[in-house]
Amino acid sequence: MYLVYKPEGQDEPTRWKYDFRRLNTMEREAIERRTGLDFAEWTTKVLRGNSTARRALLFTFLRRDHPGIKWEDVQFEWDEVRLEYSRSEWLLQRKDALANLKGDELAITLERIDKELETAWDDTEETGKAQRPIAE
Repeated sequence: MYLVYKPEGQDEPTRWKYDFRRLNTMEREAIERRTGLDFAEWTTKVLRGNSTARRALLFTFLRRDHPGIKWEDVQFEWDEVRLEYSRSEWLLQRKDALANLKGDELAITLERIDKELETAWDDTEETGKAQRPIAE
């Protein structure tokens, strides 16, 4: 999964590989303090579109690139930040759909997934099987 940030006036979006397992202890604890959520709950809220959770994720990645940035400096319009599944994650969802859905539900889901696969960011540098984007 990728966090994609394209603020107004920036020609190309900034894209960070988001894998909650790759956030270090200091980052996880800072996220918990800022959001008031435990880490597992936070990972779910990021996916569900919680604004504070996404702000904390954006802050974490921006801080890696700009260590002096402050929480108060991180503000964004809703359409400037989005999460995108990688190609391997879409393929995993496709496999799950084929195994678990039938009929019209399967057809609609496959159509949506196949459309997303056309433009999905290829994460071929990653090795191994795609994993779920939520801490359990």
